[in-house]
Amino acid sequence: MPSDAVYAALDLGTNNCRMLVARPTGHGFRVIDAFSRVTRLGEGLGRTGRLSEAAMARTLDALEACADKMRRNRAGRARLVATEACRRAVNGAEFTARIAERTGLAPDIISAQEEAGLALAGCSSLLDPHVPWSLVFDIGGGSTELVWVRTDGDGQSVKGVRSVPTGVVTLAEQSGAEMATLAGYEAVVARLTEAFAPFEHEHGIAARMVGEQAQMLGTSGTVTTLGALHLGLERYDRALIDGLNLNFADIAAVSRMLAGMSSDDRAAHPCIGPERADLVVAGCAILDAVCRLWPLGRLRVADRGVREGVLLGMMREDAHGSQRKRT
Repeated sequence: MPSDAVYAALDLGTNNCRMLVARPTGHGFRVIDAFSRVTRLGEGLGRTGRLSEAAMARTLDALEACADKMRRNRAGRARLVATEACRRAVNGAEFTARIAERTGLAPDIISAQEEAGLALAGCSSLLDPHVPWSLVFDIGGGSTELVWVRTDGDGQSVKGVRSVPTGVVTLAEQSGAEMATLAGYEAVVARLTEAFAPFEHEHGIAARMVGEQAQMLGTSGTVTTLGALHLGLERYDRALIDGLNLNFADIAAVSRMLAGMSSDDRAAHPCIGPERADLVVAGCAILDAVCRLWPLGRLRVADRGVREGVLLGMMREDAHGSQRKRT
């Protein structure tokens, strides 16, 4: 695999369109360009079952910008993965055909299990290898993925995956008004806890959290935003957030602060912004349910996930291909 090879990984989610362009290095990669835009592809999906024309138009514009960046950086290999919104929409396959026609990118609608696996691959280097069990969760726009991981002398192995079809966009649309009151918020968290409970019953995760037998790692805009707010950052700084340890008490304090802010105040905060002002409380509710069901008391924040997993996967495939050719 030539060191000057350029790869592009694109993650088309329910709320965001994100891309990383990178060159391989040693055991990882160096990012040379990036893109992120809130497109709200899944807007109204829970109500209609379809991707709207407006949402598809916004997303096509974003993907066209990604394709331009790829050409400028001379990306030789790319992969575009589409997640919950395209999985769920009755016109998801029709939309991916439009993407290919307009941008030349070939979208791959991946399963929830593959999405969880890519998220784990992208952030697994943040897990403490001396802790035998890990609960990794990814709060997305349209779904929340839970991954139960065993670490031993042979490395990491996935013991369980569950995708719950509730994310920050779907929850904000369905229950935003209800969460405006404390009683309503508590009712939403209780329902979410019930939705996550089968994963606990299947794997007995809470019992493993006694005696330093398990750790928690969260990868999503929700946990990175809460991390930035906890640190009091005036401007988001990935270097300070990726790998940050957060106590549940600090998460609860920031969540209470957000609940007490008006939508305008949240929109004005540079670490939230107008595009996520109505979503961050929904994210807090999902995270609250995770923390109540698995009360470890602390978690680690990952500002990495699916895109990094896609990049590493492509690079490893090419490296193995090169090795096979040499032998």
